[in-house]
Amino acid sequence: MTKKILVWLLVNLFVANASVAQAQQPTKIPRIGFLVASSLSANLARTEAFRQGLRALGYVEGKNIIIEWRYAEGKADLLPSLAAELVRLKVDIIVTAGSSSTLPVKEATTTIPIVMAQDPDPVGSGFVASLARPGGNITGLSTLARELSGKQLELLKETIPRLSRVAVFGNSTRAGNAQALREIEIAAKAFGVKLQYIDVLSSKDIESAFRAASKGRAQALLVLGNVFGGRQAQIIDLAVRNRLPMIYGGPTIVEAGGLVSYGVDIRDLDRRAATYVDKILKGRTPADLPVEQPMKFEFIINLKAAKAIGLTIPPNVLVRADKVIR
Repeated sequence: MTKKILVWLLVNLFVANASVAQAQQPTKIPRIGFLVASSLSANLARTEAFRQGLRALGYVEGKNIIIEWRYAEGKADLLPSLAAELVRLKVDIIVTAGSSSTLPVKEATTTIPIVMAQDPDPVGSGFVASLARPGGNITGLSTLARELSGKQLELLKETIPRLSRVAVFGNSTRAGNAQALREIEIAAKAFGVKLQYIDVLSSKDIESAFRAASKGRAQALLVLGNVFGGRQAQIIDLAVRNRLPMIYGGPTIVEAGGLVSYGVDIRDLDRRAATYVDKILKGRTPADLPVEQPMKFEFIINLKAAKAIGLTIPPNVLVRADKVIR
């Protein structure tokens, strides 16, 4: 009996010591890489939206999650090395701010999960097999929204009732450009507007694009995607000098002095990107997480910009804006 009691005591002592040792093991803090093609200053609102999304799920940066932020500062040639650096750090997940940063990460790893905060056409870009079943190590969110560019033309027409000629700036090498252009062409026929498409392949083409629009007697400009490579100040100055109303797809340039934007609420996508991080950290795989499409859109008007080009925004358009900058 004494021998049995001794064995029982030894077993329980071993189990107790094992439990204490296990409890003393440090909990692994997940490490997330976040790759951005532009600068920190240009993405403050977006990165804060991502942090908000994480906080809502119980993650606090520096406490129970670590984020390795990498910014290419608008230098595309730096993106491959920054992507490789995140892979060498063996981060658990890499979040990309757009297609220009998703591609180098895709080329750098086939095993680390990748979450796209946004992409205009993930299937067309070759990032996923389909929106419903991505199939690889990439998933996330898309800005793909049918009739978005047609809606932008509609808003231009309502802002300038006598509008008949519109120059469209796009980049034919970028995913989603062709589809957006088709949507605008359908809307243009309905509104009786003649389009002049101008290919802006790089920031070097900006001034010549404005000259071509002026030569074509454009009364307004519509911008497909981000074709300006961070040259916001130059664009705003050229629009004022040419007295051309412009509509953009995102709020950043309007907040900096552009006229009007209508498009996907990118910050909402950044917040939602955090939910993908959470699901993957809890064991889900990107291959089985469907790519989600936008649910929120925003319409912003800058009245200072309107005044600079001598344009009066009709009251019926103003009341529809989500935000008016005065």
